[in-house]
Amino acid sequence: LQPEKGYRAGIDAVLLAASVPASDGDTLFEAGIGTGVAAACLATRVPGTIITGVEIASRYALIAEENFKRNELHERVIVLKGDLCDSMRHDQVDWPAPGSVSHAYANPPFFVDTAVQAPADALRAQAHMLKAGELDNWVKVMANAVKSRGTVSIIHPASSLLTLLSAMGARLGGLTVLPLRAHRNDAASRIIVRGTKGSKAPLRLLPGLVLHEAGSDAFVDEVDAVLRGGEGLEFA
Repeated sequence: LQPEKGYRAGIDAVLLAASVPASDGDTLFEAGIGTGVAAACLATRVPGTIITGVEIASRYALIAEENFKRNELHERVIVLKGDLCDSMRHDQVDWPAPGSVSHAYANPPFFVDTAVQAPADALRAQAHMLKAGELDNWVKVMANAVKSRGTVSIIHPASSLLTLLSAMGARLGGLTVLPLRAHRNDAASRIIVRGTKGSKAPLRLLPGLVLHEAGSDAFVDEVDAVLRGGEGLEFA
């Protein structure tokens, strides 16, 4: 289920979920769980995981909870209604404790409110717009949530690369960048950036993932296996 009007999830959420290196028994934290697309994909791919997600929009949180019930995931995916930055407060007893989760991940809003005009629909605007400097806060919260050697994964427009490297590099090591290109000769439109808490490994820029076959809208086999078969996405 998704709202009839407002934010509509696309393949970004599915590719992000496929990129998280989760294993059975891991606990995960999703910043901005929305209607639950990424969490549902991840929980289905790795059945032994427990996921806690936070969502500021009550309507999306309610839809997410219903989606998890319909897919029999409600016992493993917990939706917290509130502001992401509240996770840093010590009185949030239901939220994951600092340094307690194996992996954190997010598909944050793409646009800075000072750079573009906000959509007229309030929920759509909330899903697409960040205040200036707010992406750094998202990274701070996720890095605070993960344990040592835990990972933080974010999908965002390629134009955000410098901002993400600065925010994540200040708190995480072993940064790995996976560019996503629609076709082989296209510039990357999206990036998935992963960092590891406590790692001292150097930055890696991967060759990138091409989504579509040449001259076609058909997905390449690797991407089709993620979108239709629920496979993981290798960072190599």
